Amino acid sequence: MRSQVKYWRVAGIVKAVSQIKQNFAQTIRMDELAEEAHMSPSAFRQHFRTITGMSPVQFQKLFRLQEARQLMLNQNMSASGASALVGYESASQFNREYKRQFGAPPQRDIRKILSH
Repeated sequence: MRSQVKYWRVAGIVKAVSQIKQNFAQTIRMDELAEEAHMSPSAFRQHFRTITGMSPVQFQKLFRLQEARQLMLNQNMSASGASALVGYESASQFNREYKRQFGAPPQRDIRKILSH
């Protein structure tokens, strides 16, 4: 019985991860994800963090940044275009978070990657 409960919780988190990935450019509604996973918001956040190592908001942010990086690398998209496409409303916020995640501002990071 205990393993079924664990599986059920993992399945709910896996479904939430899938929804975040499919709708990464949209604002996360934590209560909706928790409801769809059949958990309270606090239990959902706790299990999400246990399984993924980060909060749902951190997970979405990382996924957005990775998607933007891929757009800039593979489609030669500008940082401002990529940031808007992945759901950032503020270019300066995108640049700060990108630099924090990848160690350099978007244009410098992309130039460095392409030069190798």
